[in-house]
Amino acid sequence: MRKRKDAVKRRNVLPKSRRSKLMKKTAMLLSAFCLTATFFSGCGRTADITDNSKDHQAPSEAAEDLKWWQKTNAYEIYVNSFQDSNGNGYGDLNGIRSRLDYLSDLGIGAIWLTPVYDSPMEDNGYDVADYYSINHRYGTMEDMDALIQEADKKGIKVVMDLVFNHTSDRNEWFMRSSESRDNEFSDWYIWRDPKADGSEPNNWRSIFGGSAWAWNEKRQQYYLHTFAPSQPDLNWENPDVRNALYDVADFWKRKGVGGFRMDAIPYIKKPSDFSDGPVDDSEGRCDIHKMTANTDGILDYLREFKEKVCVGHDIFTVGEANGVSADDLKYWVGDDGVFDMIFEFSHMNLEFDGAEIWCRAGSFELAGLKKALTDSQKATALNGWYPIYFENHDKPRSINHFFPEGSDPVLAGKALGTVLLTLRGTPFIYQGEELGLTNVSWDSIDDYNDLNSKSQYDIAIKEGFSEEEALDFVYRFSRDNARTPMQWDGSDNSGFTTGTPWLPLNENYKEVNAKLENEDDFSVLSWYRRLSYFRSGNDILLKGDYNELLNENKDIYAFERKDTSGRLVILVNFSNKDAGFDPAGAGISGEKERILFSSYGDNEGEEARSIMSLRPLEAVIIGE
Repeated sequence: MRKRKDAVKRRNVLPKSRRSKLMKKTAMLLSAFCLTATFFSGCGRTADITDNSKDHQAPSEAAEDLKWWQKTNAYEIYVNSFQDSNGNGYGDLNGIRSRLDYLSDLGIGAIWLTPVYDSPMEDNGYDVADYYSINHRYGTMEDMDALIQEADKKGIKVVMDLVFNHTSDRNEWFMRSSESRDNEFSDWYIWRDPKADGSEPNNWRSIFGGSAWAWNEKRQQYYLHTFAPSQPDLNWENPDVRNALYDVADFWKRKGVGGFRMDAIPYIKKPSDFSDGPVDDSEGRCDIHKMTANTDGILDYLREFKEKVCVGHDIFTVGEANGVSADDLKYWVGDDGVFDMIFEFSHMNLEFDGAEIWCRAGSFELAGLKKALTDSQKATALNGWYPIYFENHDKPRSINHFFPEGSDPVLAGKALGTVLLTLRGTPFIYQGEELGLTNVSWDSIDDYNDLNSKSQYDIAIKEGFSEEEALDFVYRFSRDNARTPMQWDGSDNSGFTTGTPWLPLNENYKEVNAKLENEDDFSVLSWYRRLSYFRSGNDILLKGDYNELLNENKDIYAFERKDTSGRLVILVNFSNKDAGFDPAGAGISGEKERILFSSYGDNEGEEARSIMSLRPLEAVIIGE
C-alpha cells in the first residue's frame, strides 16, 4: 500500500502551475474514450471534458489492408473472477455484459473468454463435460447469445477457448470410451496396457505432477492425461474425434463468435513410440512436455482444422503453443501457417531451462526478454502476426514477474503497458493488468485453489525444500496470482460480488481498483487508455517495422517503429535506478523530435535529444 502512496507523492512534487497544466492536458486526452458517459454501473462519474486535437487521430488509412483483429486490442477474461451478477461468488456471462462499456473505453475489440462450457470445474473449466452447453455457474445459452449480440453492437467480438487436447472424465465421450475396448468411442482417447509388471506404460510425468497415466478398472487399461487425471487426452489420430471437434467449432462459429483461442495445442499429436523418457526428478519420471510437445505431424492436423473450420470466415485463431521457437513461427503463422497468431512462451519462461519446475527457477534477466521479443518480432515481420502479451490466467502478475522486488507498481505497470501497446502485433491485455494488479501471498498452501500450485509445492517438498521455501515458490509463480477477483472499487469484495468470492481478493483492493484509477489521470488505467487510443489511429504502430535499439544496455529496452510516414522511439527503463543511454545510439538527434508520452508526465513536449538518462521505471515515446 505504501508504495502506491509514494508513487502518487512523487508525481505531485511538480510546481502547482505545471501540475495544473498537465492535469488539464490529460483530462482533454481522456475525452477520446467517451468518458462523458457513466464509467460503469454504480460507480461512474461524468466529466465535462473537451476534445484534444493534438492526440486525436483519424482512423488509419494506410492500415486499411489489415484485418479487424490486427487493428484492435484483445482482452482475456477469466470468467470466474471478472464480474458476478447474481451473488453466488463466481463471475458470469451477465456480469461480463455489464462491463462492456468499460472494455470499450479501453479500446477492446475482442474478448477471449476462458471456458464457459459445462464442466465439473476440477481445473476451472479446462475440463469440458459438454462443449454444447453453458456451465450453469456462468448462466444459460440465452445469456451467452445475449453477450455475443450486445458485444457485437459495441464493436467487440467474443472469442471462445477451445479445449481440444483433452476433455473431462465426465464427458460422455470418455464415459462411453471407458466402458469397453470395442464400442464406437473406444478409440477416442489414448489407452495403453500396463507393463508386464503391472506398472504404467511409461515414466511420463503430467504437467500437474505425478504419473501421466491413470488406471481404468473397466477396461483394465491406463489412459493418458497430460494434465490432471480428470482430464483424459483425446486421440487425434482418430478422424471421428477430429470431425467431432470441428463440429464443435462450427457450432460456435454459427453463434457469431469472432475467433478461437486453442488451448494446449502442442500436445494433440502423440509420438508413435510411447517409450520411457530421460529421468529428470527424484521419482524416476520424465516431463511429458519433453516427450510429446509439437510432435512431427501436428501441423497436418492443424492444417485440416484451418481448412474445415476457418477458411472463408472472418474469424481469427490464436494457438497456445508452448515450445514453439521463433525460428519455427513461419510454420505456425503467416500465409502457409496453421493459425493467425500463436502464444509462444519464449519471453514468459525465461527463468526455466527445460521443465517448468518452480523450485528450479533461475532469475529474470532483461537481456533474455529483449532477445526473445526481438526474435519473435523479426520472425513475424514479413509473414505472420504476433500476439503481444505479458500476462494470462496461467502466469503470475507481470509487475512481479518482470521487475525487481520493491518496484513501484504504478510506474512498473505503465512501463510494461508501454511495451505491450507499442510492439508490432495485436496486444492481449489480461484482466486487471491495465490496473497494475500484483501477486498475492497467502499463509498456507491450503489457501490456494490452483491444482498446479499444489503439485509444485509437493515437488519442492520432495526435492528437499522446507515448507516455507516451497510456499515462496508458490508466491512467485502461482496461477492464483492472476485469478483473484477483479478489483472494481473499494467497497466490500471490491464490487466483484455481493456474496462470498470463490477466491480471496488481493488485500490491496481498497487502494488499487478501477474506480479510483478512473478518477486518477496518472493511473495505470489512464495510461493504458491513452496509449490504446494513440495506437488505434497511428499507422506507425499498426504497420511499421520494428528494430531493437541500445541492444547492449542492461537496464533499458529500446526499439523503434517506423514506416514511410515517420518514426517512433520507445525507451523503457526496467530498473529501479537512473539508467543512462546515448541518444545518438537510439537515433535521437533531430530538433523536431519530442517526448510525446512520458510515464512520469512532467516532460512531455520537450526536446528528446536533451535527455541522457531515464528515471527509475520510466517509459517514454519519442516522435515528431
